[in-house]
Amino acid sequence: MRKFLVVLDDSRECLNAMRFAALRAAHTGGGVTILSVVPPEEFQTWMGVADLMRAEARERIEAHFEVFAKWMRDKQGVNPDLVIREGDPVNEILNLVNDDPEIGILVLGAGSDKSGPGPLVTALSRTSGSLPIPITIVPGDLSKERLESIT
Repeated sequence: MRKFLVVLDDSRECLNAMRFAALRAAHTGGGVTILSVVPPEEFQTWMGVADLMRAEARERIEAHFEVFAKWMRDKQGVNPDLVIREGDPVNEILNLVNDDPEIGILVLGAGSDKSGPGPLVTALSRTSGSLPIPITIVPGDLSKERLESIT
């Protein structure tokens, strides 16, 4: 089964990427893998409480994931997988793509403000020619209705 990989983070544009991945998976009989990457620098300041901070980060990610997963299951009939990794987001995306041969498309949400499309879109666009899968970049300002009509 072909899976759509989408990144769960705190960005606003993440929502459109999630919607797009779920809608495309539902229409094509595919699956969705949701990746959340925790940067290791979050834990380096307080080494004595690093395990507690990791546990709290995991709980926050799982709660956030459940909101998206419930919508995907209830509205689209798609049961997403969650992968949580620690490290550099770009490296962890590439590692997961290489680790899971069922991942066929990376879906990223692009920011729409003056600061640009976002660090993931910028970094992965630079290396897109050497990626083993295509990238779909979903505009952050795309309306829900327009998103539904094009998927």
